[in-house]
Amino acid sequence: MTSPRTLLLHTGGTIGMAPSPEGLHPATGLVERALDRLEARGAVDLKRLDPLIDSANATPEDWNRLSAEIAAHHADYGSFVITHGTDTLAFTASALAMALEGLDKPVILTGAMVPLEQPGSDGERNLADALRIAGEAEPGVWIQFAGQLLRGPRARKVHSAAHDAFSGWPSERMPRRAGPRPIRHAFGRASIAVLPVAPGCAMQVIEHAMKVCDGIVLRCYGSGTVPNDPVLAGALEAAAARAIPVVAVSQTLEGGTTLGTYEAGAILLRHGVIDGRDMTLEAAYAKLALALATCPDLAAQRAFVEAPLCGEFGPTT
Repeated sequence: MTSPRTLLLHTGGTIGMAPSPEGLHPATGLVERALDRLEARGAVDLKRLDPLIDSANATPEDWNRLSAEIAAHHADYGSFVITHGTDTLAFTASALAMALEGLDKPVILTGAMVPLEQPGSDGERNLADALRIAGEAEPGVWIQFAGQLLRGPRARKVHSAAHDAFSGWPSERMPRRAGPRPIRHAFGRASIAVLPVAPGCAMQVIEHAMKVCDGIVLRCYGSGTVPNDPVLAGALEAAAARAIPVVAVSQTLEGGTTLGTYEAGAILLRHGVIDGRDMTLEAAYAKLALALATCPDLAAQRAFVEAPLCGEFGPTT
């Protein structure tokens, strides 16, 4: 029988940082003392994922570490809470929602903008809220932050300093990858570039990336337009010739891409760019990474990225 207890996986991040001569850095004991103050030890088991990191240093291998822990203990706990740095928290939330097929427990990610034992910290409130909501939330991957419960694959960090640093967008699907039984999918070591366009930008950089990378997330203007530049056209031709996936997402926060709406975006369709619709950058990056790790060829990767998986797309109209 599954225990009603919660497994807390502590990865590091601001919530568990202390001052050092070179700035805040991960330290041990802070989350443990917060659990004692919250009198939560009776219902929570803590596992520290050493080495603790600043989430700026997170990689897909860290996503694999977390998904492996959740998969290994899926039958043992009623819920999971992850304390994580805020800079890449939304990437991790998207990745876990996609990697944990058949997840039927709530997984709650949280963190802080100010360390737990610093004046004005938001960490203890966020931790207490995450532990509480872990016993109430529907199965899936969620972000609990500043009093809000957000869908993991539809959230992103939108402020670098405010306590309410995250925003989320709606979806018709729950933030979980449906499946008949729990299956963990691992991320590989693909080389993926995130490339924004800008007026007069160095298209040679984009060209080089499309000649050497395994996949590209192209951050377009508005609903999916890019400069009519011959170097960009050559870059897209190189990517198509190498059969690597290129996923277009919008630089805007809302609305997403609809490739083909404007003539300035037709070049993308002509070269087989995948329409990321209204996926966040974080979700698109994680989904592309998983496609490269689990799909054998470009056709399968395209089908994987385009199909709804875990609530990463917004409602259809």
